[in-house]
Amino acid sequence: MPLRDETLGIGELARLTGVPVRTIRFYCDEGLIESVRSVGGHRRFAPAAADRLALVRRLRGLGLGLVSVRHVLDGERSVGEVVAAERAALDVRLAGLAWRRAALRAVEEAAPADRAARLELLAAAENGPAARDALIGFWRRSMVVPVSDELFTGFVTMAVPQPPFEPTPLQVVAYAELVALVGDLTLPHALEARARREAGSILDEDALLTGVGEACSLAEPLVLAGEPPRGGLALDRYVAAHAEVRRAGDTPAFRRRLLASVAPDRDARMRRYWRLVGEVSGEAVTIGSAHLWLTDALERSLTPPHA
Repeated sequence: MPLRDETLGIGELARLTGVPVRTIRFYCDEGLIESVRSVGGHRRFAPAAADRLALVRRLRGLGLGLVSVRHVLDGERSVGEVVAAERAALDVRLAGLAWRRAALRAVEEAAPADRAARLELLAAAENGPAARDALIGFWRRSMVVPVSDELFTGFVTMAVPQPPFEPTPLQVVAYAELVALVGDLTLPHALEARARREAGSILDEDALLTGVGEACSLAEPLVLAGEPPRGGLALDRYVAAHAEVRRAGDTPAFRRRLLASVAPDRDARMRRYWRLVGEVSGEAVTIGSAHLWLTDALERSLTPPHA
């Protein structure tokens, strides 16, 4: 590139843009700003370097890394794209800090005698995303019979709460307890054993999940209203969903077998699981509490009126 009179020296470029000389040298060494050497070996810059340097300065001022800046300068990504990516990364960092702050407060607010136990519990959920992955893994292992990705994702949305962006200490403690619950291997083993026993008798796991979901939707307003578990349309739909995928009829004998089958779902730890989900999510009625209402209603339907 031949030198021309309108080229700028590094000092001129620094005065024009407000960028220190040492920073301009650094950007040159990194390949962000182009320069040529004069006969005396000094850096010279084309006038367009001022606009390019100004853009670099603005992008760096937003906290963007050199790789992202280079992508913009080279036309590989737009300013909007790199800014959106940086904002998303910042959201992740802020969420992590908010989780840590809430965990610290949870320990700080615990009674001195309870702090050791609180610390041990919180170790199960050092950050929200990892804690959520542990819960998703629990549910995936409990479903021995494959289900579609769409249905599994829909179920996870209801069964595994998103870690709050700014959690309270109580929410972090509740989430940690959820992880501790599923970490008790006797619980997932019981669910997995049930799934294996029934793997050959359930013809369509997707249809079962869909039908049970419909029954839970019918039960939700009853749970919300504080209605005691009882027979009716919601329970009938629940039993029918199970009967249909087993090619069975709704008989007292079938209901007894079904009640035995759902025993792991009625475990005290699962009841606690769904209460904790509500504490984290703020839902008045979770899918699990509606399901438990249905299983309790199933048990009552098999209890003689005089009992």
